[in-house]
Amino acid sequence: FLVSGKVQGVWFRAATRERALALQLQGLARNLRDGSVEVLATGADENLDALEKWLWQGPPLAKVSAVQRQPLEAGAAYTGFETG
Repeated sequence: FLVSGKVQGVWFRAATRERALALQLQGLARNLRDGSVEVLATGADENLDALEKWLWQGPPLAKVSAVQRQPLEAGAAYTGFETG
């Protein structure tokens, strides 16, 4: 996922990590230089759908303007969920 808007400096990555772990997803969330947040996640399709829905809201201080979803390449493997 690529999340755009006011998503840096508002605890977006930490909140995404909490939500992803609650949904039993693995992956990472990291800030990009353009001000967006990249979220790489693996897990059950219905849990990824739930995460996508949540990403449109994010934590209380976030103002999300767009969420783009692209599939990960086969073989992407993560343990836990990290922020970077």
